[in-house]
Amino acid sequence: MKNSYITPNWPAPPNVKACCTTRLNGCSKNPYASFNLGSHVEDVPGDVEKNRIKLHKQLNLPSSCLWLEQVHDNKVITCDDWYSDVSADGCYCSQPKQICTIMSADCLPLLFCNKAGTEIMALHGGWRSLAAGIIAQGIKHFQSKPADILVWLGPAISSKHFEVGHEVREQFLKFNNKLADCFKPSPNERWLMDIYNAARLLLKSSGITEVYGGEHCTYAEEELFFSWRRDGQTGRMASLIYIE
Repeated sequence: MKNSYITPNWPAPPNVKACCTTRLNGCSKNPYASFNLGSHVEDVPGDVEKNRIKLHKQLNLPSSCLWLEQVHDNKVITCDDWYSDVSADGCYCSQPKQICTIMSADCLPLLFCNKAGTEIMALHGGWRSLAAGIIAQGIKHFQSKPADILVWLGPAISSKHFEVGHEVREQFLKFNNKLADCFKPSPNERWLMDIYNAARLLLKSSGITEVYGGEHCTYAEEELFFSWRRDGQTGRMASLIYIE
């Protein structure tokens, strides 16, 4: 049986714990099969709750995940400001045992920590959030200098399968014209966007150069990942990080 979890391959301090779930080994039925953790996608609520309980038990989590009501914007809260159903696309924390969590099914999960292991953050990097400046917005919460921050890019859709319209490209170029290289013409006279490269360039422009991950494609790796672009109605993976 394949593992339900992906552990980031990055040089985070030992007291920083992080992982990303896959779609494997849960109890949800099609089209959410099977380890769906999203409560907003019309899955059976009891199945979602069972999957969340399994997540908590298997990872021996120290507390409940800080689930967000993600709205594809640039709002980043601190764990002190969290409450159930809070609308935000990122969560920052400098306290132990508080689990910053975001969900995705093609959008880019970004996990952050400082080298001292005293600050963490999870961001939901959909194209709208990235173009709205969620990375720079999130980094404002850190006391550490950008050079002392590590980032892991979780599973997202690859450029081969991420076709966008002219308005998306124009929005990114208006935000940062250095992102032009993240778009290649598609056969449909649209654009293929490299969301991984866009994130790396935005991180670099914020002074963060130690970036890891970015090797998966949620669209292509159907056995492992949910993909909204591929399937439409589908489940959600979770990417989470906390200080032990």
